[in-house]
Amino acid sequence: MYHRAVPKLWNATIEAHRREVRDAVLDTTASLIGKHGLGAVTMSQIADETGIGRATLYKYFPDLEAVLVAWHERQVASHLQELAAIRDRAGDAVDRLEAVLDAFAVISHERHGSEIAALLHRGAHVAHAHDELARFLRDLIAEGTRAGALRDDVAPQELASYCLHALTAASGLASRAAVRRLVKVTLDGLRVPR
Repeated sequence: MYHRAVPKLWNATIEAHRREVRDAVLDTTASLIGKHGLGAVTMSQIADETGIGRATLYKYFPDLEAVLVAWHERQVASHLQELAAIRDRAGDAVDRLEAVLDAFAVISHERHGSEIAALLHRGAHVAHAHDELARFLRDLIAEGTRAGALRDDVAPQELASYCLHALTAASGLASRAAVRRLVKVTLDGLRVPR
């Protein structure tokens, strides 16, 4: 039995190792699904491809769904960071809003197949990300309204919801050009009526 605390450096090294193993598992799972489809991927394949034992994999994740949810949570967080970075760029509110809407539409367009999307888009992490994105769209719209560039006859929160719902349709479009047209139509709906 140890009578003193384990050095922090050792704890930090273990935590870094755990993160690396977890990330490797998530990356491997995404790759396997991309190659073979969701229905063909097993925990054994994930362990083999990652280079870890099955027992180790099960210490990290109890089943395939838990792996997928963790991977999706990481993807959603990454998308939110990307959208926040676009929002925080220099420039006027309408230009930044258009850039955020365009990036969100592209993310929606490139979303994985319906089988995996149906499984993963029901989690609390998706609702949280949606709320966060709606908040910063609302703030950009309010800023554009104050500048006189966007309509003031509809509340910014309603317009943010309109944008999110409209641009989710990008997932069913055939091309990036169609996605871009959808963004333009959505943004035109926010502009001051003539």
